Amino acid sequence: MKTDISKALFAQAQKFIPGGVNSPVRACKSVGCDPRFIARAAGSKVYDADGNEYVDFICSWGPMILGHNHPAVVEAIKKALENGTSFGAPAPLEVELAELVTEALPSVDMVRFVSSGTEATMSALRLARGYTGKNVVVKFDGCYHGHADSFLVKAGSGVITLGIPGSPGVPEDIVKNTISIPYNNVEILEKTLRDASLDIACVIMEPVAANMGVVLPKPEFLQKVRSITEELGIVLIFDEVITGFRVSYGGAQQKFGIMPDLTCLGKIIGGGLPVGAYGGKREIMGQISPEGPVYQAGTLSGNPLAMAAGVATLKELKKPGFYEALDTKAEKFAAGFTALCDKYLDRSTLNRQGSVMTAFFAEGPITDFESAMTADTDRYGLYYRQMLDGGIYLAPSQFEGAFISAAHTEEDLAKTLAVAESVFIKL
Repeated sequence: MKTDISKALFAQAQKFIPGGVNSPVRACKSVGCDPRFIARAAGSKVYDADGNEYVDFICSWGPMILGHNHPAVVEAIKKALENGTSFGAPAPLEVELAELVTEALPSVDMVRFVSSGTEATMSALRLARGYTGKNVVVKFDGCYHGHADSFLVKAGSGVITLGIPGSPGVPEDIVKNTISIPYNNVEILEKTLRDASLDIACVIMEPVAANMGVVLPKPEFLQKVRSITEELGIVLIFDEVITGFRVSYGGAQQKFGIMPDLTCLGKIIGGGLPVGAYGGKREIMGQISPEGPVYQAGTLSGNPLAMAAGVATLKELKKPGFYEALDTKAEKFAAGFTALCDKYLDRSTLNRQGSVMTAFFAEGPITDFESAMTADTDRYGLYYRQMLDGGIYLAPSQFEGAFISAAHTEEDLAKTLAVAESVFIKL
């Protein structure tokens, strides 16, 4: 497999872009190789600058649930493009998408669009503090909520992939208002939230953790988080940037029947274009300017191209049987992959929720940050490099998810299992 053009591009990029990439994990440092520069994508495939084809399990980190360049989404973007790329003013499509989002998510009465998942979580946190008049946010070890200062305490995603202990540039005065506790630990959860001296404004959580690898919540854990926060008047924020419209049309909150006070959404509601959103109860959302005193703004919020792609995507996802077919496909693939792991590997665990999953090179069960950290990252790096050379495009990190889209065919998945078997024999 020739990679000369990607290597040349990476060398050039490092002269002008820190680390040669615009998001740290893309540098592939943790998997021991240089990145492939992707030039185009279609359906379940991506193609690098050298012309190599890969079956794509990154799916732009989740949002390409329909596959790349879905005809309905492309047509919607083209139509919107003819009318202009940015208005900085209210536009019809943002009303239509807002209606679709509030209809889909049972806990969301009102929604505000922003330009990224980080903006969504940052804004939801400010809103929760403004609404409660309190300062402290409780998060969970290994969960990632974007790169805002308050969230980089024991964070997941690229922070653990690259072994960064928080980040320089984050003032101690901000960090002191963030408490991070173990995921799935009911005892510590209860002890923390019931400590009246902590001045807790909100709890923010991934209802299915997906940034330390996929880690499923224990059933009693989500229920306990909801019941205690409701009892104590603490705002519960679900970060559904990964799970929203991915694990079901109504997100993880619909899947598990747990209604948060605020919900954060990401790229999937823009068909992969730069977009995010936060929404929730009318009483809380009414505190946002200009209706209320909590300020948040953005020129590109509600961008017409992103809104058009989002409306087209959600209309496709609403079609009867979409999630059932996707989950059946993912379940079959996961069963085949697990059978291979059991046959060839001494230490492996596959965690899956619907069409997103993580293969850990570790003894199971993986239920929290501590157990996720037992994974053999060197072995994952070897696995990653060999799968990549076999035409399979995975996340360049042990601590991320793999995504299956509606565009993945039986042939794609069979090829992936065949390549995985050839790799496992050598591991």
